[in-house]
Amino acid sequence: MILRRQGSAREPAARFDGRALATQLFDGLRVGCTPAGGVTRESYGPGEQAAMKLIEAAAATHGLATAWDAAANLVITLEGRYPSRPFVACGSHLDSVPDGGNFDGAAGVVAGLVCLARMRAEAIVPTRTIKLMALRGEESAWFGKSYVGSSALFGKLNEGDLALRRRGSGERLGEAMHAHGADVRRITRGEQLLDPKSVGAYLELHIEQGPVMVTQGLATAVVGSIRGNIRHNAVLCIGEAGHSGAVPRALRRDALLATADLIMRLDARWKSMLDDGHDLVVTAGKIGTDPDKHAITRIPEEVSFSIDIRSESTATLEAFYGAMRAECDVVSAERRVEFRFDRRIDTMPGHMDDGWIERLVTLSKELGLPSEILHSGAGHDAAVFANAGVPSAMIFIRNDHGSHNPKEAMEIDDFMKGTELLYHALGDTP
Repeated sequence: MILRRQGSAREPAARFDGRALATQLFDGLRVGCTPAGGVTRESYGPGEQAAMKLIEAAAATHGLATAWDAAANLVITLEGRYPSRPFVACGSHLDSVPDGGNFDGAAGVVAGLVCLARMRAEAIVPTRTIKLMALRGEESAWFGKSYVGSSALFGKLNEGDLALRRRGSGERLGEAMHAHGADVRRITRGEQLLDPKSVGAYLELHIEQGPVMVTQGLATAVVGSIRGNIRHNAVLCIGEAGHSGAVPRALRRDALLATADLIMRLDARWKSMLDDGHDLVVTAGKIGTDPDKHAITRIPEEVSFSIDIRSESTATLEAFYGAMRAECDVVSAERRVEFRFDRRIDTMPGHMDDGWIERLVTLSKELGLPSEILHSGAGHDAAVFANAGVPSAMIFIRNDHGSHNPKEAMEIDDFMKGTELLYHALGDTP
């Protein structure tokens, strides 16, 4: 049902301009952009903190209550008519990948703030209390661990996670969290910082990070599920160094050729599983020899690479992971190398709540918006909430040029359509 103002002693102020607020916030979030035009907002670092402070100040300007939770996430609250009921949460993250786009994550936080500021300006009192969460550390680019701020809320971080080191500086995750006010002792104990039963629903607006919506001409869409993943940040292939001109092929233990052989075998396995109908994507996003040792005349004795396996199905993830380890054994034997794996990092797939999917589809039709259901290949904090038992849902916004690059191109018209959908979903939650 479309949200309408309830009877209230307080009359609405001058007409609220959500587009102007959104534009102002997106412009503010671009401050300090990279030479390529992208943004770099480090998880639990200066860039993310500046974005948090920007959102906090804007919320206060619009008369909204702000606070910081025990994971150092920013929480903005608009009290509802029945504050004793489980609250409705919305939000997304404010960190970015290095030299990333301005809308990945931030669009969901800005949309939530526009919705709450509009309700307050128009004297709307929602049925339930609404909490906008600007979440920390969703991107894995900085510590090799995704969903840090949301995982901490539900006791899903451990000592191994907190010992992960930041790219570049080597700062440990636990140290970075502590520096920004997180209660690391509670987090290390696996304590739940947020009772999932206190959350009636979690809604997240996010740009689509692939080309589907642009190709199909969809301004908005409803998300059905989110892929999970199995990752290794660094796999080492250990061979033996030698002179490039003096060692014949049969006697080489070339770590680079072995790694290339493995990756091509994994590509063939991937295609075979796709042909069998599995949902699966596989990426080796980082690969290289040791820059202190490599040379044009040296056979590489060590290669490091990452592996990222994603699927909507846990069974498919495990099946491909098992195939990968089996192929490592084959390549090791044939090329006389060794593969050494760092810590395996698992992220569960997230399935959105059927009732909320239906509700968002119905609202989309009432608002004259597309009602298609898409599935997310990229990960989102909504998966963490869903796997904690919180009914969760997502709204996608069309975005050109993909994501994790400076060319993200979300149109403000599309953003306002998605924000309108979020506004009615939040305010009329039974």
